[in-house]
Formats: sequence, structure tokens, C-alpha cells
Amino acid sequence: MYIISAVLYFLTNHPFWSLLIILFFSFAMGIFLSIWRNHGKWFFILPSLGLLAAILNIFVAHYINSLFLNAVGTESTAIIVYAEETNSLYNDQYVWKYEAVLKTSEGQDMEASFTTMSASIYPLRNAILIPPKGEVFVAKYVPGFERNLLIMSDKSEYGKKWIINKDLKPIIKAEAKLATNSANSKFISQYRQALQAFIEKHRNGPDPALIRQYEQKLEVLESTERERQSE
Repeated sequence: MYIISAVLYFLTNHPFWSLLIILFFSFAMGIFLSIWRNHGKWFFILPSLGLLAAILNIFVAHYINSLFLNAVGTESTAIIVYAEETNSLYNDQYVWKYEAVLKTSEGQDMEASFTTMSASIYPLRNAILIPPKGEVFVAKYVPGFERNLLIMSDKSEYGKKWIINKDLKPIIKAEAKLATNSANSKFISQYRQALQAFIEKHRNGPDPALIRQYEQKLEVLESTERERQSE
């Protein structure tokens, strides 16, 4: 497994060299098969497929690496010890380079590095959730090639906080609507549903005080509704 991990690490962290290598081998195989099969179609088919694979590698290699490490990796912890902004841009934002230390299941300290473009993160999302510097996070790796690191965002404290903040947005929006007219039945219903959904999802989460706070708000809301109905 460590050989597969090493290959995926190279494809993820060195997309330019991976592109050149894929193109070289696809052209070489195209020439070889054209001579061996005595048919020139292979000279066009394999390089075309190689070009497509090389382009796809730039966009999907880290996703494949994430799925692989999550499936076969060993769970441990890691911490980012250094973060530096580079001069490269990605989606109009500067790319950051990170240095991390992985604590293996055997208690060894192993070094790892990645950037915001090459970081492998699970679960797969359309968001790059990098742990803050100095905060321990859950990670996975394949023994024998520890530098290929998978960030387990939802099992780490920073990821749990991100999920809570994301799930709080419907409550904040519904609360703001209700503040404009506390008697609007539609706004009351939206606020109640947002509170119920959040409480149900995070009842056993890391912030029981916040759940109690929203349970109390829900009780007040329902009590107020009953009083209005009885009038």
C-alpha cells in the first residue's frame, strides 16, 4: 500500500512533472504499439488519452488520494508547525505552504508538507479546510510513506467548529427575519424549523451549552405561540 501512497503523493504534489511523465509514457506506448501492431492509430489514441489523463490529474488527484488514504490509512494525529504564504495564486487567493509533524501510532514524529492546492482532506468538499497552525488535528497515513497525509477535518476540533458555524447560518437568518415582525407566522415557522434542525443534528455535539441555549429559545417560542392561540 505504501507504494500506491507514494505514487498518489507524487501525482498530487507534483502536477507539472506528472503531466510530463504521463505524456512521455503515453507517446512512448503509442509509438511502441503502432510498430508492434503495425497500425498507426495507436500513435494518436494513446497520446490523446494520456493528455486527457494528465489534465484530469491536476484536478482530481488529491480527491483520489483522499479516498485512498481514508479507506486504507492508519488514524493518528498531526499538527501544523509552520505556514507561509507563497506568491502563487489559486482562485484569486494566495497559495499557502504548510509544514506539519505527524505522530504515528508507534509514537514516532514524522515530517510532512503540503499546500492549499495539494492538501488531501476528508470528507470531500468544495472547500479547502486547513487546520490552524499549532492546533492538533486528526490525520491518516499509510505506514511506510508517512509524508502522504490525510486531514480528517470532521474529526478535528477546527472542522467541528466549522460545521457548527455553517449550520448556525439558517438560525441567524431566520432570527433576523423574525426580528422584523415577531407576529409573522411564516417567520415563526422558519425559525422553529431552523432551531429544531440544529438541535437534532448537534444534540450530542461538542457544545452542549449552545444546545441548551437553543432548546430554551425553542421552548419560549412554542410557549409564546400557545399563548397567542389561546387568546
